[in-house]
Order: sequence, then structure tokens, then C-alpha cells
Amino acid sequence: MAGDAKKLQPIIVKRIKKTGHAAHGGAWKIAYADFVTAMMAFFLLMWLLGSTTEGDKKGIADYFQSPLKVALMGGSGSGDSSHLIKGGGADMTRTTGQVKGGETAAERRTINLKALKDEQRRAEISRLEDLMKRVKDKLAQNPQLAAMSAQIRLDMTHDGLRIQIVDEFDRPMFLSGSAVVQSHMREILRTIGGVLAEVPNRITLEGHTDAAIFSGEQRGYSNWELSADRANASRRELTAGGLPTDHMLRVQGLADSRPFDDKDPRAPANRRISIIVMNRDAEDRFFGRDPDAEAAEETPALPSIKPDFAPRSEPSSPAAARR
Repeated sequence: MAGDAKKLQPIIVKRIKKTGHAAHGGAWKIAYADFVTAMMAFFLLMWLLGSTTEGDKKGIADYFQSPLKVALMGGSGSGDSSHLIKGGGADMTRTTGQVKGGETAAERRTINLKALKDEQRRAEISRLEDLMKRVKDKLAQNPQLAAMSAQIRLDMTHDGLRIQIVDEFDRPMFLSGSAVVQSHMREILRTIGGVLAEVPNRITLEGHTDAAIFSGEQRGYSNWELSADRANASRRELTAGGLPTDHMLRVQGLADSRPFDDKDPRAPANRRISIIVMNRDAEDRFFGRDPDAEAAEETPALPSIKPDFAPRSEPSSPAAARR
């Protein structure tokens, strides 16, 4: 019987069925999309901050410093809801609603145009004094020109730096009774023209003679024509030395109307060439502009859209520049 029982025992066969992994779902996709969205928002934030001006950033900061209730309706700040003291928030000492910083009265800044104009004049005088020193140094470097230093006079005037080249009895600047420039005078003028080319100031050139009656006056050619011709000949030499032609503003002959030596109208020093490096006030007077027209004690410092200075006008012709 025991053997029969073994024979009747059931045989169990285990079959392992291989299947694919179970699906994980789409939760990871949502997390990844949130991450990409956050990175895009961060990129847009950085781009906006980089392209926003400092003034706009200040306005945005001022806006977020004010509670929404004050921004919309005014009155007490929303900090009242979370603080024991009325009108709390960042400043616990306030008893009224918070105030938007952007709405506070801005400090009124003023400028003194008269003081600014005076400062500009002092700076221009300093530049012209430096130019005077450079002219002296340039002439001193040439032994031949240094020997004629007694004929070169430099001084500061109301119109700017004046460089005068005076005549001497044994060393005239021009041939007698003509506008032909002597060789030493030509070298002086060209050296000075090279130095004056380094500054933007305009130039006035004046020719002077002594009170001796010109021999050709009966033919209609007097000291007036002679002084003007000598001034114009000097202008050509300055230009040959490097002075730009647009720097020359006025060329005029004054004959013997402004003698260098009042006591002796026929002194050789009265025969001279005056080169005036004009300051800004002298240019304004030449063009009919009032240099102090806009000066005021205190004027609000408001931004200007267009420049408030007038461009320099050029003389319409060489004849107009000699008037």
C-alpha cells in the first residue's frame, strides 16, 4: 500500500513565465518639465536684469518696498496684519502706513552757471599760459631765433595770448615799403605757426606801421594798405608752418592807429605784427554772442535733450574776415 501511495502522489510542475518590466508611469516627465520651466524662468530673469537700466531697477525696488494696499489705495500698510504696532513692517517705529520710496520728493540740485563760467575762464587762462611757455621754449631751441628774442614780445590781454614781432633798425621784418617777408621773419612765423597748430583757439592777425608817411600815398597806396598786406603775408607764413587755415578768424591792417611806442610815433617798434590767440570770450564778442547771457545765480539742473550752445559760424568770405 505504501508503494501505491507513492505512485498516487501528484507531480507539481513550476513554469516560470518571463514578462517585461512593469510601466513606471509619467511622473518623471512632469518633474523634468518643471525643472526646464524653472531654468527658462531663471534665464529670462537674468536677461531682464541685464537689459534693465539702473533707473528702472531703482523704480522696481521702490515698488516692491511698498505694500499693495498702499500702492492701490493709500493709507496704512499691509504690515499692520502681521505686526502688533500699527504701520509695522521693516520700520517698527512708524505709526502710519508705509510710504513708497519712489513718491518722496527728490532732492533739488542746482548749479551756479556764473561760477562754472568763471572756472572755465581760469582753465583757459592756464592753457594759454602753458602755450606761451611752449612758444618761448620752441624759439629758445633755435640759436638763430634765440638771438632775435628781443623782437618777440608775449603777454596776456583781454582777448587772449598776444605774440608781437616788432621791427628793429638793423633787422627789419619786411623790405622797406613792401610786404616781402625777410628770411629770419619767415622762420619765426613758421615756428610759431607750428606751435599754434596744437591748440584749437582762433587767431587774429594784425599789421602795424609807424607814423611815417608812405612814399606811394599819392598813388592811393598808404600805410593802411601796407599794414594789411604785411598781415596777409604773415598769415601765409603761419599757414606754411602748419597752422590750419580755419583757425584764422581775422586779418586786418591798422596802420599807425595803435603805436607800440606812444612817445615816438616813428620808432621802429611801431612796425610790428601782432598774433592774438583768442579766448572764448573774444570769439563770442566777434560773433555777437553775449558770453554771460545764460549766467544765473542758481538754475535747476534739468536734463537737456538738445545742446544749448550755438555752433560757430564761419565768415562767408576772406573779405568778411578782415572787417
